[in-house]
Amino acid sequence: MTSTAQQEISVSSSSGSRPVSKDAIINLDHGDPTMFESFWKEVGEAADITIPSWRTLSYFSDVSNFCWFLQPEFAHEARRLHNLVGNAVADDRFLVIGTGSTQLFQAALFALSPSDAPEPMSVVSAVPYYSSFPRITDYLRSALYRWSGDASKFEGDAYIEVVCSPNNPDGSIREAVLKSSNGKTIHDLAYYWPQYTPITAAADHDIMLFTVSKLSGHAGTRVGWALVKDVEVAKKMVKFIELNTIGVSKDSQLRAATILKAISDGYERPDVQTKPGLKMFEFGRRLLSMRWQKLREAVKASGIFTLPDFESVHCKFTGETTEACPAFAWLKCEREGMKDCADFFKKHKILTRGGGHFGVESNYARVSMVDRDETFDLFIERLMSLR
Repeated sequence: MTSTAQQEISVSSSSGSRPVSKDAIINLDHGDPTMFESFWKEVGEAADITIPSWRTLSYFSDVSNFCWFLQPEFAHEARRLHNLVGNAVADDRFLVIGTGSTQLFQAALFALSPSDAPEPMSVVSAVPYYSSFPRITDYLRSALYRWSGDASKFEGDAYIEVVCSPNNPDGSIREAVLKSSNGKTIHDLAYYWPQYTPITAAADHDIMLFTVSKLSGHAGTRVGWALVKDVEVAKKMVKFIELNTIGVSKDSQLRAATILKAISDGYERPDVQTKPGLKMFEFGRRLLSMRWQKLREAVKASGIFTLPDFESVHCKFTGETTEACPAFAWLKCEREGMKDCADFFKKHKILTRGGGHFGVESNYARVSMVDRDETFDLFIERLMSLR
């Protein structure tokens, strides 16, 4: 791993804020999904929730469920939304709630790693992999598992392969690289929603991770969920979360359930909306499509960068043939002598995440496409000026 990849991804004074002037720092390092703000303002009280002070006092949500801290309202709305979109098999699966998908990733590593193995289980993912996978895996220096890098270069029979699809950072659709009877897989499907990519089939994997933050933009709510086939794996994941945080915030789950309900109601019960006709996936798809068109025009005009191309395929949810509009742009610097793409952007007051964080060369950089309109528009304006 390069020294760039070993550096901490720090929070700066520009994180989460609007640019205050034309020459302000533009922070597109993080995938902070604030582009959804305008949609939820339009939705209004249909997605609001009031939680009385006497409610949610107990640790326990549903003692009849081995995931005893899972709010039934959230479980219902999560399965309802998956059935509406058709992006994952949900009804015949065990649902585990987590404080974001990051905690669920850790819980899955814990559940899949044998406690009596002579060596830590190797955790791998094909490059370019999500930048947080290595750091989360090795953060506690666990004796159960350790980061082992690029799946395509791994040699061994026992492993946990993490498959992120659509992939963060490059938006590609991924399948597992390795095949072994002793291998395990975790599928991170945070971006497998119709605003980002065509829905071609209902995903049906052993462990599938989702998060409210990338679905609806409510990153601060800190709720994720896993759909798990094997009951024993699900129970071990629950035990990890129980020991780690004694469950998951009930208030966050109730808010997330209300958000998911509002999304589904926009398609199945538009009569209950404050403003009928507001459909979140169409909003996200339309906005990202426009942004990608602007970005491709700016990249072409600059002559400095290239972007990946995406094949148009049929989306079973929308019924249309479309191409992906990922949450991140994976830019490659093509100019001769330009070895560090993120450093080049930084010199122009644009913060991105360099390729080293993702296990590849530093002439790549990841740029968030999901920030507020004023931030994105200023980025395009500044990008057009680069020569």
